[in-house]
Amino acid sequence: MSTRTWGARGPRRRRTATAAAIATAAVLLTGCGGDADKAAVPEGWGTLKTGSLSVGYPKSEGYAEQPAAERAKANAAVALKEEDGIRTGMVSVQLDFATGVRDAAGAAAAAGAGIGLGSTRKATDDVRLAGPEDAPEAREARRIDYDFTSDGQEDTPNRGTPMTGVLVAGVDSKGVPFVVRLNAVKDAVDAEELDAFVGSITVK
Repeated sequence: MSTRTWGARGPRRRRTATAAAIATAAVLLTGCGGDADKAAVPEGWGTLKTGSLSVGYPKSEGYAEQPAAERAKANAAVALKEEDGIRTGMVSVQLDFATGVRDAAGAAAAAGAGIGLGSTRKATDDVRLAGPEDAPEAREARRIDYDFTSDGQEDTPNRGTPMTGVLVAGVDSKGVPFVVRLNAVKDAVDAEELDAFVGSITVK
């Protein structure tokens, strides 16, 4: 799935109602390094659940889970934010999206190839997710932060709108590769919110 498809047209509106909860969750999650069996999800957030993992999304900020009948076949779960007919944010989960992938490095390489031309990688880091203690290899994942610009297609922001994204890729305890993404207009989400998103993932 191309990262070109999500963001917002307007300036960011500060979201003070959930800021404290998100910051607290981010501190707790990054502090424990994802060592718990189940990750905490910030207050006011919803949860997308799939056979390989669960992940939080900012429901209190207007994101809503997309019905299975409406989402693309490549996606196992999606949460969208729409404003004035424009899709202003997206959280997505893809499972079994690549062949021959056996570990987090392979999953990240495959997922990273789909970021697209014109994108700029800002950072690539190894992360440890929450998950089963008896399957530590499934909890090892890789995070990629990147910037890109919208192409203005498919109800997305105006062409050239600066965007930002983060993806987390790995392989679950049954060997199924996964990639989880959050894409939004640049500055619509801050570093704490991105950390909280990554920290809300529980792999199975």
